[in-house]
Amino acid sequence: MRASRLFSILTTLQARGRVTAPELAETCEVSVRTIYRDIDALAAAGVPVYADRGAEGGYRLLDGYRVRLNGLSQGEAEALFMAGLPGPAAALGLDAAMGTAQTKLMAALPENLRPNARGMQQRFHLDAPGWFGESEEPKHLRAIAGAVLHDQLIEIRYRSWKAEKRRRVEPLGLVLKGGSWYLAGRVDGSVRSYRVARVLDCAVLDEAFTRPDDFDLAAYWRASIARLEAELHPNQATVLLSPLGLKLFDALAHPYVKARLRVAEITGTDGWQVVTMPVGKTLWHAATELLRLGAEAEVLEPRELRDKMAEMTAAMAARYAEAPRRRVTARRA
Repeated sequence: MRASRLFSILTTLQARGRVTAPELAETCEVSVRTIYRDIDALAAAGVPVYADRGAEGGYRLLDGYRVRLNGLSQGEAEALFMAGLPGPAAALGLDAAMGTAQTKLMAALPENLRPNARGMQQRFHLDAPGWFGESEEPKHLRAIAGAVLHDQLIEIRYRSWKAEKRRRVEPLGLVLKGGSWYLAGRVDGSVRSYRVARVLDCAVLDEAFTRPDDFDLAAYWRASIARLEAELHPNQATVLLSPLGLKLFDALAHPYVKARLRVAEITGTDGWQVVTMPVGKTLWHAATELLRLGAEAEVLEPRELRDKMAEMTAAMAARYAEAPRRRVTARRA
């Protein structure tokens, strides 16, 4: 166990440069005192690890010192090849570099680890879009990715839901969500999200920006998604669902809504249940979501939503009671 931890300390120092004892303790999930002992053991074994004093101090390896890859476990080697799934790398223009890196990694691996590492690519494939959806291929994705990597400002013309806008953006990161790419960019001191497919023009400027040290892309994205889902479903409805309605709800409802469904009671002996759930911000959106459940759902509260459901279903019934209307306009020669 200690040998694995010592190797982890070495690779962390090699990857990150200068690292403090508390940071190493958090990475290895041990106490700071244990890290002190491990550093002493590495130094005694001849590893050139040094301590820099002061507020900006920490441990570092002698410049030029490198750790060989023969300390990789089988699982670690397999995980590295999982990181090389081709779709996202190709979209960012990194497919050739990824292939070259994997070839070098394969050559550096011990012979006994190569078959399983190579087999990962034959057994796993990433298909990012949801069912019946297609991956977007944004025109300016590679240019934006380059600006993200090199901390360069960009100027974009962006088509939002309301209008086209021009923005001068500090690109902080890219996120692939459901087959669509999103840019997290700072504008006027605040971080916002932009769907890359809606970027109409993009100019990468010959001007660098200072990336905020405390920006965490994954944490920002989680908070952004949670905020958006709450904004889209700000209201509550009380609904009566049949047993089939519950199954349809589980298959069709948004994950945010499913996670917040509350079952109030069982009504009668037919299995219908009274539930409360988040619904859309307007009556139209809320009714449209619930109409997917057909006759297996009945809105009880609020009264305004129940009336909207009655209005929409009555209009549908009236339309289907009539003969089909063909709205065909003859083309003029």
